[in-house]
Amino acid sequence: MRAQKTASTPEVNTSARPVSTSVRLAADRLFDTKSGQVLFDHIVEIEDGRIRAVAPRKGGRADGEVIDFGDATLLPGLIDIHQHLAFDSSSDVVGHLQADDDSTLLLRMRLAAQRALSAGITTIRDLGDRNYLALSLRDWFAMGCEPGPRILASGPPITVTGGHCWFLGGEADDEAAIRRLIREHASRGVDVIKIMATGGNLTPTLGPHESQYGIVELKAAVEEAHAHALPLAVHAHGPQGIADAVAVGADSIEHCTFFTADGVDADPDVMKLIVKSDSTISMTGSLVPGAEPGFPAMVRRVEAIVANHAALYRAGARLVCSSDAGVTPSKPHNALPFGVSDHLPRIGMSNAEAIVNVTLTAAQACGIEALTGSLEPGKDADILAVASDPLQDIRAIHRVLGVFARGRPAPLPDGQTMSMVP
Repeated sequence: MRAQKTASTPEVNTSARPVSTSVRLAADRLFDTKSGQVLFDHIVEIEDGRIRAVAPRKGGRADGEVIDFGDATLLPGLIDIHQHLAFDSSSDVVGHLQADDDSTLLLRMRLAAQRALSAGITTIRDLGDRNYLALSLRDWFAMGCEPGPRILASGPPITVTGGHCWFLGGEADDEAAIRRLIREHASRGVDVIKIMATGGNLTPTLGPHESQYGIVELKAAVEEAHAHALPLAVHAHGPQGIADAVAVGADSIEHCTFFTADGVDADPDVMKLIVKSDSTISMTGSLVPGAEPGFPAMVRRVEAIVANHAALYRAGARLVCSSDAGVTPSKPHNALPFGVSDHLPRIGMSNAEAIVNVTLTAAQACGIEALTGSLEPGKDADILAVASDPLQDIRAIHRVLGVFARGRPAPLPDGQTMSMVP
């Protein structure tokens, strides 16, 4: 059985949250991600940052404050299972990161997280920072210092010397070094371990199709991560790296593009193994339309990558849409909703399935279903209100009316805050 990281980290800081007054949210529609059904004219009661009750409006309590969104839909907050808060979504993310000291970088990361939150992203899994800065930001938000998304942080990703994202500080060249570094990460309190099985577009030393680690090193990483009750996320573009990640039982395979030197080549046998495995495929498919294009090599391969993701979806693989936010101008930290409205329909998901994918399914992939992913009593009040009905028009996901992160109202995209109507 796979070892899974529990939701202990968000729970640890729960008592530090300031006590809030009881608030009720009302809307014409509420989407139940557990059943896939729309509930009409319901109220969500929030107390001390958690959902106290979900009930028809006429049965709700008369006391407390209420926010009535009217012709709108209440959804669980969105979950982006692959971001990089330390990257600034510019055309030179590495240069800018290297020019910043840690204090400046942490401030930029805070702004990036708030930008994500304003789009309805109430949970971010940060899969690569420098000096464990995402852990500091995680704890800042969890203690209730200000509204912010829940952060699940990996710390510096593990890579070979001079390998993909070496500048983040997680270099380890053999099995023993990998195990030592994972123990160091665990002692720092990370929520997940990230390892680079292949090269990538940000680092010129190894191409995305080239393997950095073999099956021996990846097996050691899985064993050591699971020994510390931490899931292992494996960055893998190339076919061999993907095959090795599946073989060792990686908890998630990030990107999974089947990138080759001159195109895309998905081995049908490996595709079948993915479908049979317990691994989650993290499809980094959220791009802002009209933004400066990403890496040219990736742009040329997009159609083939989407086709393979669609084939995996039809075959029953466990897929979750993510953004890889921060790495290019087309992937700002609020990009995930474009994956919902654009990428997931392209691979064959209905509107309801797309919303479930970045809420409940994403929560399950991160091991935090007990906290979020659905609007149920006892769960954290991570709630997104969008105009009209996204099950009828999925682009309604972009029309944000309100966001709550663990019960606290967040600034809207235009910088305004919601008014409480008694």
